[in-house]
Amino acid sequence: MAETYTVPFFINGEEVRTSRTFDVTSPATQKVVHKCSSATDTEVQAAVNAAAEAFKTWRKSHPNQRRDLFHKAAEILVKRKEELGQYVMDETGAPRQWADFNIQVAKDLLMDVAGRCNTLEGSFPVVNDPDSGALVLQEPYGVVLAVAPWNAPYILGIRSILYPIAAGNTAIFKATELCPRTMWGLCSVFHEAGLPKGVLNMLVHEPANAPAITSSLISNPQIKKVNFTGSTAVGRIIGRLAGENLKPVLLELGGKASAIVWEDAELDNAATQCALGAFLNSGQICMSTERILVHKSVRAEFEKKLVRAVENIFGPPTPAPILINSLAVDKNKKLLADALSKGAKLLYGNPDAQEETTTRMRPVIVSGITTEMDIYKTESFGPTVAVYEIETEEEALRIANDTEYGLTSAVFTEDLRRGLRMAKEIETGAVHINSMTVHDEATLPHGGAKASGYGRFNTSRGLAEWVKSKTVTFKF
Repeated sequence: MAETYTVPFFINGEEVRTSRTFDVTSPATQKVVHKCSSATDTEVQAAVNAAAEAFKTWRKSHPNQRRDLFHKAAEILVKRKEELGQYVMDETGAPRQWADFNIQVAKDLLMDVAGRCNTLEGSFPVVNDPDSGALVLQEPYGVVLAVAPWNAPYILGIRSILYPIAAGNTAIFKATELCPRTMWGLCSVFHEAGLPKGVLNMLVHEPANAPAITSSLISNPQIKKVNFTGSTAVGRIIGRLAGENLKPVLLELGGKASAIVWEDAELDNAATQCALGAFLNSGQICMSTERILVHKSVRAEFEKKLVRAVENIFGPPTPAPILINSLAVDKNKKLLADALSKGAKLLYGNPDAQEETTTRMRPVIVSGITTEMDIYKTESFGPTVAVYEIETEEEALRIANDTEYGLTSAVFTEDLRRGLRMAKEIETGAVHINSMTVHDEATLPHGGAKASGYGRFNTSRGLAEWVKSKTVTFKF
């Protein structure tokens, strides 16, 4: 019998395997696909020391050097597409289409950021003393801790490390234990492209060690900034630890995105976009549509079109969507059971259906949601969406803004003035008019509006986030 493969770390440019390991299980087969090394404080300190040492020279590297390295990494990413895509499929249960899309966006990000390496610049502010002057320099922080999730691993993984490195920082990439080989593959692309030793270090740990390892990293004085994308529950812990250690932190957490469908909307497009927005990647996207607010006058017609769209795209013979684990399925079923027991109506699907594995669940649509139901506030992060009836803009805004989240939203209307008016009042970082709540960089080829650029990546994780200002004054 062949020996089970063990996923290594990267520390100072070298692969490191530990005697302590944990199993990585495929949600598609529910079988162990390989093992992964599990970090201890020893590996944490070694990785941080390597990153701190590498920062001394990497911060001085020329932007053109970084640009050329990212171009080469993009070429390698495409060359290794089949291999890297298989890692995503094995570890997260994602279909080939989602894996290929992740790789394509990761490649586009590499190319985009490569062209931005020369854009960081300081300034000469005006000073009151005519015999004095000042410079404002933009300098990298130092060693950055990057933490990215499993649901879009190449997109979110590369975003978490690419921008800091491009700005002259070095990084400790704390990869998720749910898809460590995927994250290893991403890091190996950078090293194959010639990234100097120590600039990018990768660690993974078994789930039980998460509190200790995370605390050890954030409290380490050589870690200068923290970058986390993931769940709200963990984000609160990360934010607290960063605050206690006086570290700047960048968080992107969950979502409870609303799509608002007005009486003048093109209903076929709205139904298709809402179906995609709710159920792409099994609903496991922070920008997934969780609430659909439909004008009373078109609600009945829209619901029929929505059901038809979901059936056409995600219904049989398409296999039931795979979620990351059975706990995710259980969460969605509990939310639905609570809602249905309190008077919600089932519009589509069967939450009690038994699929071939406990990690599969078909889309479910419910209506008649009230504020007393858990699903009203809780992010499902799965193949569940709720339809609400509205009549006025005020009512739509009240529901759309009644959430602790503020990531994204959508408005469907043929009246651009109304769309822009609503966009101004919805309290989210992005509003898509006549397109799904999932950002357009996550559009799969099911049709619908085509977007421009990767604005969210460039604004929320742009190079300016990863430099700090230093003022230098002088006398003539």
